[in-house]
Amino acid sequence: MASEPGTQSRVMFQTKEEEPPHRKLGKLTVKYNRKDLQRRLDIEEWIDGQLHLLYDCEEEEIPELEIDIDELLELSDEEQRTRLHVSSDFINGLLYRMKGLRKMSGPLKK
Repeated sequence: MASEPGTQSRVMFQTKEEEPPHRKLGKLTVKYNRKDLQRRLDIEEWIDGQLHLLYDCEEEEIPELEIDIDELLELSDEEQRTRLHVSSDFINGLLYRMKGLRKMSGPLKK
């Protein structure tokens, strides 16, 4: 069986329609100002050191405390902040170090 040119059967494979290129996914981490993060870390380390002095004990003996800097920043003024506890060098030092910090509830704009 000879076939004439042009009358040969062709096999066609169906392929999936080309998918549109995927969008590049953004980073999932939030970028904060490095200077602000370092300042917060310094404040946390200072608080830790002050607790060691205040309780006059080893790190393992210090009660588990959670100090939320953002919560302190929400208070309206220094007078309201100092009313939370008896005024002391610790609180005044903390308030001094917190001046100029911003809350980190959302990403910072550059």
